[in-house]
Amino acid sequence: MRTWFVRFANGVAEASGYPSVFGAAVLTVVVWLVTEAIFDFSNTWQLVMNTLTSVITFLIVFLVQTSQNRDSAALQAKLDELIRVSSAHNHFVGLEHLPPEEIAEIRLQAHGH
Repeated sequence: MRTWFVRFANGVAEASGYPSVFGAAVLTVVVWLVTEAIFDFSNTWQLVMNTLTSVITFLIVFLVQTSQNRDSAALQAKLDELIRVSSAHNHFVGLEHLPPEEIAEIRLQAHGH
């Protein structure tokens, strides 16, 4: 189940970045406006379309966030490995797990402030 979800989330995140998908979204809005005129701008049609777009947006946010979290974790692991094998300060490894205040303090110290 998890593998399927990860593949699905990555696929949605990748597909949502294509210009053709943006074009399809614009076309959907145009069709929505045209069909709204056909339905005489009814409140029911407006409610259906608003609900549909809200649900789709809500779900896509979580799918894209899943993909973003995986990308960030992979990038962090790569950076940690580069720090370990270089002459950089190893105390920066795992920094992403600290509270924001501690990270800000370390950044200030690193810049000599």
